[in-house]
Amino acid sequence: QVQLVESGGGLVQAGDSLRLSCAASGGTFSSYTMGWFRQAPGKEREFVASIRGGSTHYADSVKGRFTISRDNAKNTVYLQMNSLKPEDAAVYYCAGRGSWTAYYYSTSGYNYWGQGTQVTVSS
Repeated sequence: QVQLVESGGGLVQAGDSLRLSCAASGGTFSSYTMGWFRQAPGKEREFVASIRGGSTHYADSVKGRFTISRDNAKNTVYLQMNSLKPEDAAVYYCAGRGSWTAYYYSTSGYNYWGQGTQVTVSS
């Protein structure tokens, strides 16, 4: 059974940076498609970024500000968030799938989920 554990959330001011981490255990991490999603109160969970091998994808709202990366030796995926805005505030979830998926932008494309980490951005 694959487990994903996020960390790194917190309270920051607009314009600040934050790095989220997601540690995976129980599978062959290097072959996984990994993604980050977020969910704000009263809104649906939305795609933020994904990575498989050297291929990355980003939501338009975070392009140029967020960077997803992975360290296969540490079984960890990261989300570097720069120039944070109040609208970035949400619970951020790490997601994984043990194979390639065309639906990297959809929650249905992933089998495994972390518990989420809160990001709060004050204006």
